[in-house]
Amino acid sequence: MNGLHILAEFHACAGDRRLLLDAAPLAALCRRACAEAGLAVVAEAFHQFPAAGATGALVLAESHLAIHTWPELDAVTLDLYVCNYSQDNRAAAEAAYEALKAEFKPQRVVRHDVRRGAMQPAAPALT
Repeated sequence: MNGLHILAEFHACAGDRRLLLDAAPLAALCRRACAEAGLAVVAEAFHQFPAAGATGALVLAESHLAIHTWPELDAVTLDLYVCNYSQDNRAAAEAAYEALKAEFKPQRVVRHDVRRGAMQPAAPALT
């Protein structure tokens, strides 16, 4: 269960406005950001709200990405959790996060990192 869980808000986004308004380019960006970071998408669901933003989620072999757009606020909220079962995937989580941030071009970011699991070698077993 070791992993990095990034919870972020992007405010005053100055990137391509279609990413805030349209689920199709939003989904494509999320798939691309994860794939380029080396994360494996195993399922997805995206929903377009009439005359509003979009919401979506990618189920990753390494965990998940959930994203929600707020075009009326020029904002995005996201939840990216990447666990580390067979290898340390924190660098992949950071790469996917940075790719999303680069496309949305937020003027202000609020980010909280949650380190999940031990994130360190287990103590030796007592014999």
